[in-house]
Amino acid sequence: MATIVSLFFVPWIILKAILTPLPDTVQAQVHKAINYKLDGIIVYVDQAGKPPAFYAAGYNNRENKVPADPHTLFKIASISKLYIATAVAKLVNKQTLDLDKTLAAYLPEFAERIENADKITLRMLVQHRSGIPNYTDHPDYPWDHPFKNNSDTYQLVLDMPADFEPDEKYSYSNSNYLLLGEIMDKTLGYSHHDYIRNEILKPLELTHTYSLLSEVSLVDVMSGYFVGYEPDIKGNDFIQPGGSMVATAQDVGVFLRALNDGSLLNDDEQAIYSAIYEYGHTGLLPGYSSIARYHKDIDAVVVQFVNTSGGKTWSITEVIYKKILKILRKKLKSEKEGGGN
Repeated sequence: MATIVSLFFVPWIILKAILTPLPDTVQAQVHKAINYKLDGIIVYVDQAGKPPAFYAAGYNNRENKVPADPHTLFKIASISKLYIATAVAKLVNKQTLDLDKTLAAYLPEFAERIENADKITLRMLVQHRSGIPNYTDHPDYPWDHPFKNNSDTYQLVLDMPADFEPDEKYSYSNSNYLLLGEIMDKTLGYSHHDYIRNEILKPLELTHTYSLLSEVSLVDVMSGYFVGYEPDIKGNDFIQPGGSMVATAQDVGVFLRALNDGSLLNDDEQAIYSAIYEYGHTGLLPGYSSIARYHKDIDAVVVQFVNTSGGKTWSITEVIYKKILKILRKKLKSEKEGGGN
């Protein structure tokens, strides 16, 4: 009864997405997603023992009626944090970074301007346990005209009171990864983007993954749309570490598979990574929402990109993703029961 009552408080469009019968195929579900006011959707599935599968529906560009292309570039937003956490694990293993060293020790210029900088460790930054306010929650964050310099972004959190004492609890904050990028740049003596390219992207032959939007032609990037705002907003360039990367669904999937199966990191690096961060992620920027996760029960990496944000779209994308997983699980069960035929 409680479940039935709770459904009355779910917006109709989300309820419709939940209650619509499950189709037989992933492609059918991807096509149905467009019925819920999503402009375009891309899905990549890498399931063990099967060739990678690509699905798409809707528009890559709404104005020109360009169909969605499963191989197009996409702003992956906070999925970028997986690459930064991986870089941190590798640098910690090399003793270039120290998980127990404090923010004040790494960036003394912020020692008096970020509360508890002398208590916040590198580990706490990676794990979102620092208590540093999230700069994207600041009312003055310019979503429509993103900062062109990270130094401008810092101004939103400097001299602000902490949200809580270091390591008191988990609270997601983009400020943590902004600072991690700064720490890596300073420690390495060069851009952490170059480190990620050389130590992560190149070994995996990820030739369609980029650290910044400025590294690619906008023509090759999927358009982005926000509910209630007509123009294409893909030109908005978010440069902050942990949210700046651009990639194809397949490149994200190959990276995620390698991160999860141990082929990207050696045993020592893997142990460090397992102790500090997660193995899948979501991403959200104006015009872009993404989910990238590995599902052990079906040995599958599933990456979903949607080029619409705002309104109820995030909840809808989560429903669609869960339905795709149900289809994959149902199909795998059927194959096992039928002896693989």
